[in-house]
Amino acid sequence: MSTKSRYEIDMINGPLAGKILRFALPFMAANIIQLLFNAADVVVLGKFAGDTAQAAVTSTTALINLLINLFVGLGVGVNVVVARALGSGDRSRISTVVHTAIAVGIIGGAFLVVVGEVFAPILLRLMGSPEHIIGLSSMYLRVYFIGLPGALVYNFASALLRAQGDTRRPMYYLSFAGVVNVVLNLIFVIFFHWDVAGVAAATAISKYVSAILVVWCLMQETGVLHFAPAKMRVDWSALKDIARIGLPAGFQASLFSLSNVTIQSAINGMGEVVMAGSGAAVNIGGFIYTTANAFYQSTMTFTSQNMGAGKPERVDKVVKWNMLFAVAVPGLVGLTAYSAGPWLLGLYTNDPEVVRQGLIRMSLVSNFYSICGVMEVAIGALRGMGYSFVTMITTLLGSCGLRIVWVGTVFAAVGSAQSLYVCYPITWGVTGLVLLVCFFILRPRAYAKAIAPKEEKL
Repeated sequence: MSTKSRYEIDMINGPLAGKILRFALPFMAANIIQLLFNAADVVVLGKFAGDTAQAAVTSTTALINLLINLFVGLGVGVNVVVARALGSGDRSRISTVVHTAIAVGIIGGAFLVVVGEVFAPILLRLMGSPEHIIGLSSMYLRVYFIGLPGALVYNFASALLRAQGDTRRPMYYLSFAGVVNVVLNLIFVIFFHWDVAGVAAATAISKYVSAILVVWCLMQETGVLHFAPAKMRVDWSALKDIARIGLPAGFQASLFSLSNVTIQSAINGMGEVVMAGSGAAVNIGGFIYTTANAFYQSTMTFTSQNMGAGKPERVDKVVKWNMLFAVAVPGLVGLTAYSAGPWLLGLYTNDPEVVRQGLIRMSLVSNFYSICGVMEVAIGALRGMGYSFVTMITTLLGSCGLRIVWVGTVFAAVGSAQSLYVCYPITWGVTGLVLLVCFFILRPRAYAKAIAPKEEKL
């Protein structure tokens, strides 16, 4: 059996439920491993360096996401463009996108290193970070950002593999990099006493490890995804196609992060204990969210391949199965996490008050990830059909704008952490409902466009 046949999933023929799980579960595991990078930082700092160092790291999460999500969104464009080309059998286009994607990852990562080094303290002050932790937070960001070229290359390279259904090998590579990260965390913090700088350095190194492994994998490929370093260059036509899908996706993710920066700024004003408790709950919430995001990815990839193959009738089944899984799995995981909340939060801190603050957030966010799952599948279906701009506008109005308004009105009037956290399930629900309406409105036109090239060939 060839390497390709072992890892590739036939998305355009046969039953879907088992294939969706075969795609989503390794992707879910890979995302969980990636989240362990940051979780390991927080846990090690909380246990061995104290709450101040922990708060310095957790307060940077929203800012990191804001700065990198535009480029991460381009990975969505890579996935959709390659998946469509695989569905239609356009081998030449796939090779062009492969070499463009890796080049853009290196260039974009280098740009972000410069941004992080120059602007980290300024941006942290704009977020209202307490003065006594800005120095530590700035140090963390500057070291962390050195690893971003590796992070973006891994993101684009793994998006290429996902386009053909290969979510297992990226999971293997992240597993190895995750072990490296945890070991280096312990060495740098416990033995070298580097604290914040140590966990940032461990994370940066692990990102390069995962990038090297996934690029090596593409170099060993004998099929359409083969990467030859000598051919690496930016093809402007390929970049235009990637950007058409990826830039709206990146802007959408950045807008989400912008609203989260607004929320984090409000949290920063409630004191160090609330910051630490919220930060720990955010890390746990990230693990729950990845179960919803896995079905977003599978919806988008399966939809893209079937649209490219001129089989839009299968998209309805793709959406149905992913919607079922995206409601059930995140809902179950979220409820389980909240039930185990005291123990999970205890992994991040020894302070009972920090645990209590974390439980407040989990009660209002972790228990409602089924709503987030509906929103994610709707986004994946629209992007797979080519309507990435629609999702960006809807997210801008339904989630990001509403969250910012909420902070300025409801939270400003009430002032409690509960009144802040409840905006998450509310905005998920509003955005998901609007996106589903958009899907049903745009569906007939998208399906007709997908069938037209197929009919022309007959």
